[in-house]
Amino acid sequence: MPGLLRRAALAAALTLGGCASFSPDGGMSVVADITGRTIGKDVTSVRSADDAERVGAVTRTLLARTLSSDAAVQLALLNNKGLQAAYHELALSDADRVEASLPPNPTFSLMRISGDGALEAERQVAGDILALATLPLRSEIARERFRQAQLKAALATLRLAAEVRRAHVRVVAANEQVALLLEAQSAAEATAKLAQKLGETGALNRLDQAREQVFYAETTAELASARRAAGSARERLIRLIGLWGDDLNFRLPERLPALPRRPLTQPFVERDAVAHRIDLQIARLELTALATSLQLNEAARFVTLLDLAGLDRKTVEPDGRVIRERGYDVQFQIPIFDGGEVRVRQAAETYNIAFNRLTERAVTVRSEARDAYRRYRAAYDIAGHYAREVLPLRQIISEEMQLRYSSMQVDIFALLLEARQRLASRRAAIDAVSDFFLAEAELSAAVNGGVTTAEDSVQQTASTLAPTHD
Repeated sequence: MPGLLRRAALAAALTLGGCASFSPDGGMSVVADITGRTIGKDVTSVRSADDAERVGAVTRTLLARTLSSDAAVQLALLNNKGLQAAYHELALSDADRVEASLPPNPTFSLMRISGDGALEAERQVAGDILALATLPLRSEIARERFRQAQLKAALATLRLAAEVRRAHVRVVAANEQVALLLEAQSAAEATAKLAQKLGETGALNRLDQAREQVFYAETTAELASARRAAGSARERLIRLIGLWGDDLNFRLPERLPALPRRPLTQPFVERDAVAHRIDLQIARLELTALATSLQLNEAARFVTLLDLAGLDRKTVEPDGRVIRERGYDVQFQIPIFDGGEVRVRQAAETYNIAFNRLTERAVTVRSEARDAYRRYRAAYDIAGHYAREVLPLRQIISEEMQLRYSSMQVDIFALLLEARQRLASRRAAIDAVSDFFLAEAELSAAVNGGVTTAEDSVQQTASTLAPTHD
């Protein structure tokens, strides 16, 4: 019987051990597939000098041109060190999967005792039979955890891409505001100087003179604030991309792109979000892993320790006689005080927690998708309204005021007042276009994944429900 058990354990160990192997790419194939299908970008886990050289060549090529939003995203996916750390965590999870899929190593011991002319030697081979019996379930849990890690790496990629797009929109919009305020400051400076000269001649009272001077002063202050905001926005983009040194002198577009002719139509935005959101897929895998953990706890409810050891003992008596003994030793834990009810209850309640949080997350995802699409359409309509109605009307008013000023029907200050109003409309139009492209990025994140929220509690459920065998 002991020989049969040993042979069965050895056969199971060889069979199961042969199935465990590392992924050839560290699990990056799933990340690359999701990223390419969702945002059309390449991802690379930099693991060697050759990888670093290829990334450097792509970086130099993209930085030599004006940095578009798509180029900024691609650079971030290649250079952001936080994302590279997430890819290495994925490789670490692959190693954990392989480790969990391996059968327990047997323990060999050798004892030799001599004295009074007698010699005793003992050899022992011990193995954890319970760990071997539960290996299929533990291997399945490890595979689920690895698939979760792949999706988490893909989610980190999509979140970074969404954040880079938002940062790019903000910095370009901030630069547009700076350029507009520079133009306004120049006009305000000229007006303030004119008002000062007119005041010296008595042609302009002190009140009107102060109004022109304060407009120049306020415009100067707004320009300083806009420059500060633009500098901070640029640094934010630099941090996300992962640039430093000589790579900081990249060029950005002078203005945001034009609005698309037609907005996106997504009548099934809720369905698409539920089907595509990476965080929901992670939560589903978590629930599956917890269900398997519950089965494992129920299977090992009463027996948490079962060791089998084969013994081979040889004794040499003082008279030269050799006595040889063979046998086996079985160790198991008697469930007198702990019958496993606590572990099973903990596993069941943790599963119920994850189930309810998954359901809550699905409701939240639907709401986020609806809200993101509504904000996208509203932002498109508002930006289009400025482009079609407000700015053309402001242009007509400006041209008419110029004609009236040329025919001396209005004075210079009425013309300047209209210029200030036109400036306010242009600034509002820039903000409206910026809001549209930010809403577009948010919509993509809400449907495909990439929304950064504090509601990631599903991923924080206990991952140590599988019984350990010390």
